[in-house]
Amino acid sequence: MSTVRTVLGDIDPGDLGATYLHEHLIIDHPLVEDRFPHIFLPSAEDATREVRRCREAGVGAMVDAMPCASGRNVSKLAEVSRATGVHVIASTGLHTAKYYAAAPWAFSLSPVALADLFTADIEVGIDRFDYTGPVVDRTPHRAGIVKVATIGDSPSDAERRLFEAAAITHQRTGAPVLTHCEEGRGAVAQVELLAASGVDPSRVVISHTDKVRDLAYHRDLLATGVNVEYDQVLRQTEDTWTLDLIETMASEGRLSQIMAGTDGARRTLWTELGGGPGLAYLIEALQSRLGPEVCRAVLVDNPARLLAF
Repeated sequence: MSTVRTVLGDIDPGDLGATYLHEHLIIDHPLVEDRFPHIFLPSAEDATREVRRCREAGVGAMVDAMPCASGRNVSKLAEVSRATGVHVIASTGLHTAKYYAAAPWAFSLSPVALADLFTADIEVGIDRFDYTGPVVDRTPHRAGIVKVATIGDSPSDAERRLFEAAAITHQRTGAPVLTHCEEGRGAVAQVELLAASGVDPSRVVISHTDKVRDLAYHRDLLATGVNVEYDQVLRQTEDTWTLDLIETMASEGRLSQIMAGTDGARRTLWTELGGGPGLAYLIEALQSRLGPEVCRAVLVDNPARLLAF
């Protein structure tokens, strides 16, 4: 029986509803506050108000894409989920190296040691201290997806170890894999690296590639059989590139591989923080531009298939 693992427990994939595949509801870390204040999002109350707007617009679930020791706070994610009724899927794994200046273990541990941490997040519960303290105190809130990242066209040795750890975790648990592509680049190399470690591309979703305005790049990527998560719509309120891209790829027979999110890790994007257009804008833009068949595939059917163990 297939199941989706949310922070409040396992649910049937059919109960997800419209799903955002790449969100940042909570980013709560002293390093982020000091070095990247524009993405510092520590408040469960702010997130609850913003997510409630999404719920009212028709959103049923969100994947929070902040992984281990980079600002993840699973207790706050659970609070937001309870308060709004929106299912939240937490991530394990690691983000890019800039988040780990004070955590050298993140890119020095062996792939097996990293996989042990990631597996425990999925099967036991996420650490209340998010691997930032001298002890581990696991909560009942478990992760439902593995996050990995690269920052160049080709992965570094440290990134290769991370991808190997993600592959081990996937093989142990069945959890899907979500990747970060810096500026949208390096996606094909990511797919090749995961596939070489035994991960079926259909169990992987690649983020941010709609930053690259090259249709050949997208065609080559989708030809591998991987899924993509387009997430630049909030930044294109006067530009329809991402919406055009979805329509083009759908018309070429790739609709079953396309999903969407906001990558809303900017205080300036949240209505509740005085910015805009707000996280709810994504579902509104998709519904106003795309037909019901495309919307259902992108927001409901494809995420349910990917997120199911």
